[in-house]
Amino acid sequence: MCIILKSAAELDVNLKLKGFKIYEVADTVVGLPEYSRKDFYKICLHYGDSTVHYADKTIALHGYSLFFGTPHIPYSWHLASSQHNSFTCIFTEGFLNNNERLKSLQESALFKIGGTPVFSLNETSYLFVQSILRKMQEEQESNYQFKDELIRNYINLIIHEAHKLQPSESYTSSPNASSRIAGLFLELLERQFPIDNPRQSLEVRNPQDFATRLNIHVNHLNRAVRQTTGKTTKDHITDRIAAEAKALLQHTDWNVADIAYALGFEYPTYFNNFFKRVTGATPNSLRK
Repeated sequence: MCIILKSAAELDVNLKLKGFKIYEVADTVVGLPEYSRKDFYKICLHYGDSTVHYADKTIALHGYSLFFGTPHIPYSWHLASSQHNSFTCIFTEGFLNNNERLKSLQESALFKIGGTPVFSLNETSYLFVQSILRKMQEEQESNYQFKDELIRNYINLIIHEAHKLQPSESYTSSPNASSRIAGLFLELLERQFPIDNPRQSLEVRNPQDFATRLNIHVNHLNRAVRQTTGKTTKDHITDRIAAEAKALLQHTDWNVADIAYALGFEYPTYFNNFFKRVTGATPNSLRK
């Protein structure tokens, strides 16, 4: 059975309301559905040949495979064969960690930056995981009162199954690792914007923070970004924060202190000095 995929807007609404969605993609569907939300984890059971670009690595998938995606690191997926089948579930950390006893997904080796995202499966393991995903699919459409809790248990069962498997060894270095690292950095930078809540605060705002997230040395990151873009890592961060500051000053009624906090500045005076140094104007003068 192949589920008819909803539009991106409808999918986005379902995710926002429930924090979970599962769908099947058969070879009658061209490509895999995409979604733009930045806070969803992904588990994909795949049969066929494809290539996943993940950080600075290229991962070739053949036959049966299981993939774990995290919103904290961008990746792209390219189908290499016309015959394929995939089950994919996407969910928020809040959906899965409703049970306080569960560890943060970011601490799992499956979803952790620098962890192992892909597993090769034999037919027995593939059919076992597929059966779990089909049960999740059935519960998604059911009226069972506690289906959310049941689906969480199914997701954790897949995670435990993956912990018992050996990781795929079909990793190759990207033919242009510097370009991929720079692209990865720029996407991680952009994912933090726009700021839409004055209580929100940037968590990653200096080169070392980004290097830590990407599990590479900061010097490696700086070289890759400079070599690819001609600008320093710090300059990219500075320019993006300044651009967001201008947008918040011109298009919101937040006070300067709230904007400063949202952009990661501990004190408004630090933000004022930063803004004047970068733009040549004070926040209040720009707003006026």
